[in-house]
Amino acid sequence: MTKRVLDVGNCAADHGALRRLIEGRFDAKVVASHTRWEALAALREGPFDLVLVNRKLDRDHSDGIDIIREMKSDAALAATPVMLITNFPDHQQSAVEAGALPGFGKASLDAPETTERLGAVLQKGEQ
Repeated sequence: MTKRVLDVGNCAADHGALRRLIEGRFDAKVVASHTRWEALAALREGPFDLVLVNRKLDRDHSDGIDIIREMKSDAALAATPVMLITNFPDHQQSAVEAGALPGFGKASLDAPETTERLGAVLQKGEQ
């Protein structure tokens, strides 16, 4: 079954790179949202298997860690796996402390570790 991934706050070029990576390696469809409010509305409209949140959203400059905290404090969204996209280890640590899975940076999109982290969520239940 095709998985659904919500990409939150990335510019068109970065969204394209993420989409190519994920849709090229997994049975998954990537949907973009550009603001905190679009992301939360999309999450409430239908289930996603994974949410990828940019550290600073491209359009409204919302803090990605705040969005993770908001998701994890909402009973309807708390179980949805989420990862922060950032190259900065201290921000990754803050995201994990807020309830996110370990994420990755844009600089490491081609790294095997990134594919492994995505695969741990996107290949669940597949044989």
